[in-house]
Amino acid sequence: MPGPVLQTDAFVLLKRPPAESFQTLTVFCATQGTFTVLQRLPKASAPGRLTLDLFDEAALQLESSRQDGPWFVREARLLHRPEGIGRNYEALRDASALATLVARNAVPAESRGRVATLLREALAAFATAAPPALVYFKSLWCFARDEGHPLREQWLPSLSASARAEAERLLRTPLADLADKKDAAAGEALARRLEAYLRSHTEILLD
Repeated sequence: MPGPVLQTDAFVLLKRPPAESFQTLTVFCATQGTFTVLQRLPKASAPGRLTLDLFDEAALQLESSRQDGPWFVREARLLHRPEGIGRNYEALRDASALATLVARNAVPAESRGRVATLLREALAAFATAAPPALVYFKSLWCFARDEGHPLREQWLPSLSASARAEAERLLRTPLADLADKKDAAAGEALARRLEAYLRSHTEILLD
């Protein structure tokens, strides 16, 4: 008797080294949240078959022998591949940090749509010339804020007056207007401070 089938659009967050004939991937989708899928490794004689890669957004048709998985990729159609990320070490590092953040933290059903939108916008930004540290800082802020943590009420007031003013300026300014090296350095420093706050004041897992 055929097992359950699931059709969904998902982002590839983590990619483990292949074992035997399958590649194990951690994916996130707006309906199911985070879960694991397995994709059979292609044979040399299988042209045109999509092999999923890190940060891909893809339309997936999944099948399983049980209702609770494991899920195997039956078909995959690429929706978007932010190829520019792999050409910039800082972008790859910070995009991987964001993907790990989402993969390690259970996202409530009511927040999954927002997180999917955040991933789509952040991964697209990491693939551009935007300073990766600023993309990460803004993304980390949005993720924690949307999870209900009092960043404006607690984290921002904990900063010095100058650091708080800088954080507020970076958060309200579009990425397209933040190409200055000083902005990137400020974003890097603020991201580290926000990470420290989240580690000590919340249950969010960062790495």
